[in-house]
Amino acid sequence: MEDPSRKIWIMQYLLLLSIGCFVSQLYASDDVKFYESFDEKFEGRWIVSEKQDYTGVWKHVKSEGHDDFGLLVSEKARKYAIVKELDDPVDLKDGTVVLQYEVRLQSGLECGGAYIKYLRPQEAGWIPKEFDNESPYTIMFGPDKCGATNKVHFILKHKNPKSGKFVEHHLKFPPSVPSDKLTHVYTAILKPDNELRILVDGEEKKKANFLSGDDFEPPLIPSKTIPDPDDKKPEDWDERAKIPDPDATKPDDWDEDAPMEIEDEEAEKPEGWLDDEPEEVDDPEATKPEDWDDEEDGKWEAPKIDNPKCAEAPGCGEWKRPMKRNPAYKGKWQAPLIDNPNYKGIWKPQEIENPEYFELDKPNFEPIAAIGIEIWTMQDGILFDNILIASSEKAAESYRETAWKPKFEVEKEKQKEEESTDSDGLKGVQKVVFDYLYKAADLPFLGEHKVKVLDLLEKAEKQPNLTIGILVSVVVVIFSVLLKLIFGGKKPAKVSAETKKTDVAETSNNQGSTEEKEEQNEDAAAPPRRRNTRRDN
Repeated sequence: MEDPSRKIWIMQYLLLLSIGCFVSQLYASDDVKFYESFDEKFEGRWIVSEKQDYTGVWKHVKSEGHDDFGLLVSEKARKYAIVKELDDPVDLKDGTVVLQYEVRLQSGLECGGAYIKYLRPQEAGWIPKEFDNESPYTIMFGPDKCGATNKVHFILKHKNPKSGKFVEHHLKFPPSVPSDKLTHVYTAILKPDNELRILVDGEEKKKANFLSGDDFEPPLIPSKTIPDPDDKKPEDWDERAKIPDPDATKPDDWDEDAPMEIEDEEAEKPEGWLDDEPEEVDDPEATKPEDWDDEEDGKWEAPKIDNPKCAEAPGCGEWKRPMKRNPAYKGKWQAPLIDNPNYKGIWKPQEIENPEYFELDKPNFEPIAAIGIEIWTMQDGILFDNILIASSEKAAESYRETAWKPKFEVEKEKQKEEESTDSDGLKGVQKVVFDYLYKAADLPFLGEHKVKVLDLLEKAEKQPNLTIGILVSVVVVIFSVLLKLIFGGKKPAKVSAETKKTDVAETSNNQGSTEEKEEQNEDAAAPPRRRNTRRDN
């Protein structure tokens, strides 16, 4: 007979477990500030922009291979804009805030964005029906890929308290976008100690500090001094380190008119050279086309072919001596360079106090009042799902485990099955290699070389016949940079000012590189005409 005390213990355990689950769910629900699963249709809850440029059609459909619904980008080469207002604005200034959502690129992504904009309150000057790329946001977060651009954006718009201007601050060296067609979950964790963490599929890909000048461009805290815009270089300022020697004179035997090459007088015509044979002759097999009209098309002439007699001889036609370098050639004389006695160095304007400089202990985040998706993409099949704003990392992790991971595991298993059925087996191997190399491209020490590596990887994926050579080039680039660091070479160059300005300008219009229209030129194949066939009009 079963011990009654054991039954009581089991009941107590089950009761405590039930209470624990209830409390954890209650705690998690309190931590969730916004959640959109798209289980229900979006019409009436989300507002589609009525701006003329945004003609892309949003659809409420199931993810391929699942019963789970999402918000779908249904057409290629369109601009899309849709927005959802929050019941209550989310304050980013206190405590942890987690931004998370899923994206599945069902048709891949060659040129397009799949990011989300976390918008400021409408008092900032926008209305949902006119949502566009100018609508003011606080944070822009998510994948963007086009040409050399391949990144998971994180852009913070921060107000300068001195100037009152909102400035875009871009996360430096962000992670790259996964290259497959699986569902991926993107997470940005904003901590009260100014730390930012970017996760892809729950794995940390980037850690940064909002107040660090090494992590954002431009830095949130501007420099204390700036070059004086009114300072001008003196007219007598000499920046030439070297100058021609004014006392030098050209030697008397220096012949500037001597040619670089002269005929080789020692050369002799090869034996068997056919002087009287032309290099090309009329094609004896060519016939005049039946539709050729001498009056309209002119006199018909047979196309030329290489003279077959020349193939058996050293050469045909008039023989000429080959040219050789002239030993007397010296070129134009120039005076040797000497140190410039008046050299003052490269002029720079003097530094003055920056009128827009300020100090702060933590960013002055604007609240999030709405969530918007505003993209220009050349691909269809982009599916958004499970958009979450939470105040707890555990809550975000819970949604990843329950909403994202089961789908991802199914898709991954299906992908493995498809790869295993490939007859030569190379597809699966190449996929593994590409995955590892894309991960290697995220290594911080690559610096600006990351763009070159990603560009090479994209070419390798699109041109299978060049894959081996390109992959070798990628490995060489990575190891070259690594060896320079180990053996005291130059550190990876920082992004140049011009590159920075270009990158900032790209997304300052909130389109990133996806704003650039993809040009598709379809060249009609014309039948080739035989050489030297002509119509004289």
